[in-house]
Amino acid sequence: MTARGATVSAVPVKAAEPDGPLLAVDGLKVAATAGSDGPVTILDGVSLTVGRGECVGIVGESGSGKSLAMRAVAGLLPPGTAATGGSVRIAGQEVLELTPRARHALRGRRVTLLMQDPFTMLHPQLTCGRQIADGLRERHGALGGRRNAPARRAEVVRRLAEVGLGPEVADRYPHELSGGMRQRVAAAAALAGDPELLIADEPTTALDAANQQAVLDLLRGLQRDRGMGLVLISHDLRVAFSACDRVYVLYAGAVLEQGRPDELEASPAHPYTAGLLASEPSVRTRFAELPALPGFVPPPGQRTGGCPFAGRCAHAAPECRTTPLALRTVAGDRQSACLRLPEIGEALAAPGDRTPATDAAPGPVRDEEAVLAVTSVDRTFRSSGGDHQALRDVSLTVAPGSVTALVGESGSGKTTLARIAIGLETFDSGGVRTGGIALPPGRRPGTADRRALAGQAQIVFQDPYSSLNPLRTVGATLREALAARAGGRARDIAASDVERLLSQVGLPLPYAARRPAALSGGERQRVALARALAARPRLLICDEAVAALDVSVQAQLLNLLDSLRRSEGFAILFITHDLAVVRQIADRVAVMYQGRIVEEGSVTEVLDAPVHPWTGRMLDALPGRPAGHGPAGTDEG
Repeated sequence: MTARGATVSAVPVKAAEPDGPLLAVDGLKVAATAGSDGPVTILDGVSLTVGRGECVGIVGESGSGKSLAMRAVAGLLPPGTAATGGSVRIAGQEVLELTPRARHALRGRRVTLLMQDPFTMLHPQLTCGRQIADGLRERHGALGGRRNAPARRAEVVRRLAEVGLGPEVADRYPHELSGGMRQRVAAAAALAGDPELLIADEPTTALDAANQQAVLDLLRGLQRDRGMGLVLISHDLRVAFSACDRVYVLYAGAVLEQGRPDELEASPAHPYTAGLLASEPSVRTRFAELPALPGFVPPPGQRTGGCPFAGRCAHAAPECRTTPLALRTVAGDRQSACLRLPEIGEALAAPGDRTPATDAAPGPVRDEEAVLAVTSVDRTFRSSGGDHQALRDVSLTVAPGSVTALVGESGSGKTTLARIAIGLETFDSGGVRTGGIALPPGRRPGTADRRALAGQAQIVFQDPYSSLNPLRTVGATLREALAARAGGRARDIAASDVERLLSQVGLPLPYAARRPAALSGGERQRVALARALAARPRLLICDEAVAALDVSVQAQLLNLLDSLRRSEGFAILFITHDLAVVRQIADRVAVMYQGRIVEEGSVTEVLDAPVHPWTGRMLDALPGRPAGHGPAGTDEG
C-alpha cells in the first residue's frame, strides 16, 4: 500500500501484456552491499514464474531467501541490499529498471504484500474501515473527498464482506479483533488497490488449524474471483501443498526444485525436499524419533560453489560441491538441481527412518500426585471497554514426567492458564498448585513463593529473542540462571557447568561467548531451553515454543525435548495450535474453547475419536485432510 496522501497518478503503469506469465523472475541476484568487504551474495540466480490465476508456493527454511526474493519483486528490498543481476518482470514490465517513484506506483495497483503479522500492516490508531478507505482513495480517485463519503463507506463494507466480515468491523480498531479477523482486514486493505499479483508472506503461521484453513480458503477464493496471481511464502510444507498449484523449494538463495505439490510430496527430486518432508510430524502417527536435517542454512558469505545443500546432504559426492548449480528438467514441467538424481531418486522417495513409537500414554493422575493441579479456576479481565472472561471453571492436572498438550484457537485461554500456573498472572477463584506450591487467588505470589516456584516450574516462550537479553552473552545468561538456583553469584559459576547446560541442548561451548543476535532462531530456542533447565524444574511450560521454527529445526527441538524429559524426569505442559506436534510430543491433551476445557484424554483418544465439535473442526481443518474424517486411523500422513 502507498503512503497516505501520496500522489502517484502522474507515473504511468504499463498495461498488462496478455501473453506470457504475470510474473517472470529470471536469474535474480541480490547482494548485501553495506559491508566493508564488498557485496555478499544473498540470492544467487533465482528464477520462477507465476501465471495469471495461478497460486505458486515458495518453501524453505529461514535464511533461504523466500521473503527477500518477493521483496525484490515488490520493489521493497531492505536498506543495505541491492539487486545485482537478473530480471523481474510483472505483466511484461521490468521492475528492476524502474525509478523509486515508479516502483511506488506499481505497489498496490499491480502487486501488493500481505505480511505474516497483520499488526505490521494495520495502524493501531486507525479504524479498520479507515485503512481500507485510504487504499481505495489511492486506487479510485472518484471515492475521495467528503462528498463521496457514503459511496466510500459502501465500498468499504463491500470489501469487508468480500473477506467474510460484517460492516461493524469498519468501526473497530485492530486490537479489538481476533488474529484471524485481523488477517482478513489486512487482506482487504492489501487488495484495496485491486492488484494483479498478491504476495502472502507466511499469512497463517501464528493461527490455529481452523483459522489457518479459513485464511487459505479466503486467499484462494479471492484469487479465483479476481483472476489474480498469488504467491504463498511458507515454511510449512503442509500449507503450501494444500493451497498451491506449483511449489518452488528455495535453499540458501537458490532454487533446488520446483513442481506440482502432489509430485513433490510423493516423489521429491532433491535431498533437501526429501529431508523437509521426513521432518514433518504426522497427525496420525507418533514416531520414536523424527528424522531431522543436521546443521543449519549457511549464512551469506559462507556459501561455497556447487550445490549449497552439499554440506548437509547424506548423498553428496565431490562433484556436488564444485559443479555450478542448474535446474534440469525431470519430466514435463518438473525441475530439480540435484546432480545425482538418476542414482538416488528411489532413495529420496522413501520416507526415511520413521519408526512408530510404542510408548503407552499414562492415565489420569490424582491432584495430590500432580506436578500441576488446576481446580475450577476462573479469570476475568476488566477494562473500560467491558469485561472478558478468559477462563471459566478450568481444571487440569499434569502427572510427573509426562507431557500434557493444551490446544485451542487463538484467544481460547491457553496462555492465560500457563501464566497463572507459573505465577505471572493472577486468578479470581479456584485453586492452583504448581510443584507442590499453592498459589493464592486474587494476587501474585510473594517473594519467597516466587523463588520457590522458579525452582519448580520454568517457561519457554514462542519468541526466544524477546526473552533473552540482547546485550548479554549466552554464557552470562546461563551463569545467572545457575546462580539463581544455587543462591550464589554468577561469577562463581564454573565454566564446566555452563558447558554441561549447552551440551544438554546440543550446543558447543564456544556458543557461550555469543550474543542472541548471532544465533539462528533454533539456536536461540535451545539457549532459552538451557536457561530453563538450569533450575532443574519439575515442570517445563512450553508456550508455542516451536510454532515459529522451520520444520527441520522443529524436529530437532521436539526430539531434544523428548530426550531431555526422559533423562531429567521433568513434566511438560506443551501449548500449541499444531495437532501433528501434539501427536508427536504429548501423552495427554486438553482442548480449550472459549475459556473452557471442553475435551481431555489420551492423545490417541482425542485425536482418533474426538467428541467435542471444536476438536473435530480443528482436525477437519488440517491441510490435506478431508472434512468429516471420523477416526484418524493409524496410517502415516
